[in-house]
Order: sequence, then C-alpha cells, then structure tokens
Amino acid sequence: MGCMRYLSEAHLRGFERYKYSSIDTSFLSVYVMHPFWNYCVKFVPKWLAPNVLTFVGFLMTVVNFILIAYYDWGFEAANSETGNTVPAWVWTLAAINILIYYNLDGMDGKQARRTGTSGPLGELFDHGLDSYSAALIPIYLFSLFGTHDLPPIRMFFVIWNVFLNFYLTHVEKYNTGVMFLPWGYDFTMWGVSGMLFLATVFGPEMYRFSINGFTVANMFEFVLIGSGMVSSHPIIARNIYLSYKNKTGKMRPMWEMLRPFFSFVWLFVITVVWSFFSRNDVINKEPRILWILYGTIFSNIACRLIVAQMSDTRCDAFNVLMWPLAATVGVCCFPYYQQVFDTDLPSDTERWILYGLTIFSTLAHWHYGYGVVSEMCDHFHIRCFKVRKSSSQSGSDITQPLLQNNNKIKPLKSH
Repeated sequence: MGCMRYLSEAHLRGFERYKYSSIDTSFLSVYVMHPFWNYCVKFVPKWLAPNVLTFVGFLMTVVNFILIAYYDWGFEAANSETGNTVPAWVWTLAAINILIYYNLDGMDGKQARRTGTSGPLGELFDHGLDSYSAALIPIYLFSLFGTHDLPPIRMFFVIWNVFLNFYLTHVEKYNTGVMFLPWGYDFTMWGVSGMLFLATVFGPEMYRFSINGFTVANMFEFVLIGSGMVSSHPIIARNIYLSYKNKTGKMRPMWEMLRPFFSFVWLFVITVVWSFFSRNDVINKEPRILWILYGTIFSNIACRLIVAQMSDTRCDAFNVLMWPLAATVGVCCFPYYQQVFDTDLPSDTERWILYGLTIFSTLAHWHYGYGVVSEMCDHFHIRCFKVRKSSSQSGSDITQPLLQNNNKIKPLKSH
C-alpha cells in the first residue's frame, strides 16, 4: 500500500493477543444450523481457505444487488398495475443466493478451525464484509414493495434500523470483549430467503396486499424495527451493564464506552439532513445510489470499530469519509441559493455530485479494506485466500464443541 498504513503498532500488537469468543443462545442456530454446518464443512476441501468461503458468500449478495437493480433500478417495478415486472427467476436466484451466503457465513469459521488458520484476519474479513451486506440485502428487498407502498424516506429508516442492529452487536463486543451472537440474524436470513421464494411461487403482487390500509410493507417495517427493539437492544444494554457490574468487560470510562456511537450518530444526522432537505429531492430521484453511499460509509465506520475492538485499541470518534459527505450535504442543502446566486442548484448537478461522492467513498473504503488485510497478512506471514500446507495438516477435523455453563449454550466459534 505504499507509504499509507492503516494499522499502527498498537493495532498489530493487539491482534497478536486477540482471542475470539462468542456466546450463541439462539435455538435455531445451536440446535439446527450449527449441526448442519458441522456436517457440511466436512465436504469442503482442506486446501480451500475459509476466507474464500466468506468472499464467495458475499459475492452472492452482490450478484443479487446487481441483478435486481438491472430489472428495477428505481424500485418502481412493483408499482405497475399489471404486476411486478421483475422476472420470476430473479427472485428464485436471489433466494438461493441468500441461503448460500448465510450457510457459507456459518461454515467459514469451522473451516478455519479444520485448516488450522483461525485468527483475527478471518473474523475481520467476515464481519467487515457482513457490514457491507447489511446495506445491500435490504436495498434489493425494497423491490418487492415498490415506492408506492414503501416510499424511499421510509426505506431510509428501515436501512438505518439494520445498520443499528449490526453496529450495536460490535459496540457490545467493544465493551464486553465477547460477541453475543444475535438471535435475529438466523431468523432474518431465513425470513429474507422465504420472502424471495414466495415472490417466485405466488408472484410479488402478494406483497401489495392490505387490510384497512395496513399493508404488507407496513408489517415488514413493524416486524423488522420492533424485533430489534424487543429481542436485541435491551439484551445488548443488559450485557454491557452486567460486564461493568461483574467487572468482566473492558471497564472503560463512560465517555470511552460511548465513543463508538459518535461516528455512527454523526453519520445518521448528516444523512437525515440530506434525505429531508435536499434541494432536488434526491432521496426520491436517486434512492439506490444514496443507499449505496450511506451503506459504504457505514461499512467503513463498522470496519474501523471492528479493528479497534479486536486489537483492544481506542475507536475513532469521527470517520474521515464524513468530511466530504458533510461538505456535499452543505452544498446540496444550502437554503439560500436564490438569494445569493439568483438561481437554484440544478437537479443534474446534485445527481452528479452524488455519483461522484459515491464512487470516491467506495474506492476509499475498498482501499482501506485492502490495506488492512494486506498489512495483517504481512504481519502474520499468511495469505488471505490460501491455506499454508503446514496449517492444513495441523488442522482438526472436529469442529469446536458447545460449552455448557450455567444453562447457557456457548459455542465458541473460531475464525
């Protein structure tokens, strides 16, 4: 990466000390999915690096995004009176790809243990790509509902709810040192796949159904947002509280405990301003590009938090990509164009500014990801997508057992 380095010596020393631990109490995950993944991973060749599984799974979400965007760029296919114009086979393929992504995501850590390649790089690679998928998956689900039943401004808050659920899990780990795997993840993956399969069988028109004005889109929002508030957020708050009470966590001062939220809240505020006060209503004219931009910057914030919690270093309070975003929002939402310039901001100008910023932020985020992975590979003398022969020979065929403690099921999944 030339003279630009993203990891300090403190980061690298922290990675050397890092040990991954997680607690999973989800009935579906522990009693159904983990045994299934333990069985399936035995058929994966030992020469195949676990990061290959992770990356292939991520590519499935990218394929879905590109394919559905091709047929429904503006989320308007479902608005047609004659029915959704996206071909049925697209929904089928998207459902299959989601299941591939989900199962490869569950198998990569087990493959790392089999091949003796468990380490911080695998976890960072896995969760870093997951942070991008957190934006991509809800974006193409919106094509099931269309802008009539789920306007872009409501899509905005649905996406931010997904961001929040993902981010809180890593804030929790930043303060407790333990990854408490959320119950909602497994059910969400099966739910998303099920929704896409149903669109194949019965047609996406089924999602236009309503009772007294309460639509399926309303139910989708209610379930998605409500489930996080009930099954995730209170549990995360309780786990952090108990880590302080029992002195089992990082025991950071109050402001340091809250520090991960600074970048997250800043991003939320800036994106709210642009979404509501754009001079040209950009959220309704270019929602897909706007979500990509927001998701890319969110992923960068999440990745930097993951690096900080894994290396036990201080997380960033402000993300560098928000400087150009804030400047852009200032230009695109400036309220006095008529008074100062005797003209308004042209719609095409704001559109091209959005496109340019999205390309810049995406390239910057990719550069960060590539740089961090390269620096970790150099430090640990490993290859990201290759298993060293000595590692594959020393790996165990037995996946890590479930540990029972105080009636809590704790599969400690290595990456």
